[in-house]
Amino acid sequence: MRFSVRLLEIEAGGNLIVVMGSRDAERLGVVSSDRLRIEAEDREAVAILNIAEEFPSGVLGVYREVAERLSLSDGDVVEVEPAERPESLSYVRRKIMGEKLSPGEIEQIVEDVVERHLSDVEVAAFVTALEIYGLSMEEAEALSLAMVKTGRTLDFGGGPILDKHSIGGVPGDKTTLIVVPIIAAAGYRIPKTSSRAITSPAGTADRMEVLAPVALKADEIVEVVNKVGGCIVWGGALDLAPADDLFIRVEYPLAIDPLLLPSIMSKKRAVGSTHVVVDIPTGRGAKVKTIGQAHALAMDFIELGGRLGIEVECAITEGEQPIGYAIGPILEAREALEALGGRGPEDLVDKATTLAGILLEMVGETNGKEMALELLRSGRALEKMREIIEAQGGDPEVEPEDLEPSRRWADLEAEEEGRVLWINNHHIAEIARIAGTPSDKGAGIMLRVKLGDHVKRGEPLMRIYAESSKRLEEALELAEELQPIGVGGRRGERMLIAKVKGLKPHRRRFILER
Repeated sequence: MRFSVRLLEIEAGGNLIVVMGSRDAERLGVVSSDRLRIEAEDREAVAILNIAEEFPSGVLGVYREVAERLSLSDGDVVEVEPAERPESLSYVRRKIMGEKLSPGEIEQIVEDVVERHLSDVEVAAFVTALEIYGLSMEEAEALSLAMVKTGRTLDFGGGPILDKHSIGGVPGDKTTLIVVPIIAAAGYRIPKTSSRAITSPAGTADRMEVLAPVALKADEIVEVVNKVGGCIVWGGALDLAPADDLFIRVEYPLAIDPLLLPSIMSKKRAVGSTHVVVDIPTGRGAKVKTIGQAHALAMDFIELGGRLGIEVECAITEGEQPIGYAIGPILEAREALEALGGRGPEDLVDKATTLAGILLEMVGETNGKEMALELLRSGRALEKMREIIEAQGGDPEVEPEDLEPSRRWADLEAEEEGRVLWINNHHIAEIARIAGTPSDKGAGIMLRVKLGDHVKRGEPLMRIYAESSKRLEEALELAEELQPIGVGGRRGERMLIAKVKGLKPHRRRFILER
């Protein structure tokens, strides 16, 4: 059937969607969510159908993605016919029944996800099935390779390509801003693609964006890395493993993350990484709660890396409190520069040099951590960071003092004297988000204490920064309600942690950061 095009100027988040009236749908013999093949001159696309009762006869409403794919204008005439449902749907159904899928079947599912032949409902069904039944290592390998195949890859030539990844979940983790210049200063290449924050106060790309542009194109990344040895950029603009971004879109509202391993490792393979250290923060408030869980996850990373031709080592690290004292883009970028200049918090410096040391030993260096510390102490890592900042279009002369947080601030004070017994990572992140992070770069939190510190009644536990008085007031009120830093006597002396009564809205925290 022929239809006249009506541009709807609506986006569907990348999906190919069209709309027609119910009578036209009856004549074509299709129902809502069926596929239609649309031909416009020498171009064609398969789109998912929505039906509207009162839509004009003979008119096909097209979402913006379809219009762009077929270069359509209002009034254009297109040929429309029913299309078969993708074969990959039968594979999705098999996974829903708990069956193991072959590499070819998984590849077809990923291709159809990228081509938008599957609806969000169908993708969600697949992801949910993976969460329920799990992924075999063979399926994880197939998913990783399929996600690489359907996306873009970067080529930096021969030689080792080093990389570092944290599974996240701990506020204030600005270690990448220290590890990358250390590795580059040692003479190795480390192209670091990072995410923006989804639920955390700042992603690595948000922190680096304070210092330099991060939305570099693929050829610009290759140029920067070949020139100065490293980069810290946002991976979202590169189309690396695009299926992963589409999976994440349905994973997050469902609060599940069955694709953690292939998601991470596909992107490492796409940038040509040969040696990767994976940081697994562990403890209360981290994604991974126990050492046993961390070891099991580490073994999976190492095995999947071996299958993909990537040497992987894992570091199980302390995850029960924020890293350093700063939380929020400007505050964290400032603290990272201070650490590179030899004035950083002990835990931040220790973690960054440990991770860098593991990478250096993976490529044959001896005493990797001491080598990393020397690169830090000598100023060579800071000098390299300035080269990276300049190569990415930032100001290489930037100093920590130049990075000022928001002028509005308020302190959360200790209600009693004692030692800091716990710091709730989730609550700290939630308070920082209410204060405006990461969109307000100057918003955030500066901790005044860490675990084990002694405080007196009325002393500040943390300082909250916000751009507006309203945000500051809301963040302080939340902090006073949540009391994210526990102060008391010796651990175990006081058995009551909190008293809960009455019904309050439940804040669900689900951290899915890449």
